[in-house]
Amino acid sequence: MEDRGPGRSPASARLRRALWKSLLTLTGGVERRGHLPPGGCVVVANHSSHADTAALLAALDAHHAPAIGAAADYWFASPWRRRICSRLAAGFPVRRTGGGMSDLLARTDDLRAGRAVVLFPEGTRARAGELGSFHRGALVLAEHARVPVVPVGIAGTDRLLPKHGRLRPALVRVTIGEPLPASATPEQARDAVTALHRRTVEEPLRDSAARKRIAAVMNTRRGLALAFLWACAEALSWPLMPELFLAFACVAVPRRALKLSLAALAGSLAGGLLALQISTLGAQLPAPLTTDRMRSEVRHELSLESAAAVRHQPWNGIPFKVYAREAGRADVAPSDWLARSALSRGSRTLTVGLAFGAFGFLAHRFRRFYGRYLALLGAGFAAGLSLIVAGWS
Repeated sequence: MEDRGPGRSPASARLRRALWKSLLTLTGGVERRGHLPPGGCVVVANHSSHADTAALLAALDAHHAPAIGAAADYWFASPWRRRICSRLAAGFPVRRTGGGMSDLLARTDDLRAGRAVVLFPEGTRARAGELGSFHRGALVLAEHARVPVVPVGIAGTDRLLPKHGRLRPALVRVTIGEPLPASATPEQARDAVTALHRRTVEEPLRDSAARKRIAAVMNTRRGLALAFLWACAEALSWPLMPELFLAFACVAVPRRALKLSLAALAGSLAGGLLALQISTLGAQLPAPLTTDRMRSEVRHELSLESAAAVRHQPWNGIPFKVYAREAGRADVAPSDWLARSALSRGSRTLTVGLAFGAFGFLAHRFRRFYGRYLALLGAGFAAGLSLIVAGWS
């Protein structure tokens, strides 16, 4: 079988590692425990998802330039699959219906050159949480090349990309175990991988008690209701902007960032419309941390642009409630106000919420510092609000 092989240079391996680590970071993150031994080795790992290859390429040391054994009848059955597998996944073909041992032994020189050859000894994806029997090929290759066998446990890929399922966010964890002798049996290798997989699944994530308490609320309908009510109250009188709410809520539960942002946007629009109607009737609600200069500026903008003046609100630091109140006094049509404010508030609220959600995904490793993040967030918000009020005084 012709095999040109995957890119063998350390530069290619570093690029692949950076690619997959970046993608997995965006889908929930990847964590690694342990290191490969120096020199060549045969890596054996559990296999429940196509994402296992991405996890290993992101986690294993690039200087080992890992090559991944892939089913020839699937990944090399067509030219485009062959290119994807060899270039992006450093894959090489292994036949499952005769000739597979020859394909494996052809990697002996790679192992002696210090590379890592990664194999899934089960031969196919197993059900989540289950490990099938291990074939002998990986052990024969290691013994032939006189390199150790390194067991690896992978957890989280069955949630990230289930067999016959859809991609969804999940943290992936990879635990690299102690090397086994080349003379190890398939049963010993399977037991080692099973133990690593179980330990990786059961190992508690380092997390902040504050984040867990907030997440427990934000993952329910109460979280959406709270986002709505906070934003609605801010549009009427409450001095703390909904972006502050999104800054701690979306970092705590990144997967809910869009829903929380939409709930906050709905609350802001509802509160703004109610504030306009109250102002039209001549009533006034308290407006703490606002100034006469803010109100004067908004009245000037409304006189020139009517409801379109609210487009300035996301950028000038003047609270949304000031615009809503002054729009009521200026007899701006509610329908026109709602349409214009939906654009201005939507651009800001959704951008801020999704940005903090993305930050929550990227910073998943630092969840244990969430309490400190809240302290910094509160201090930064207080300082920023003071500067805005002082600037408009």
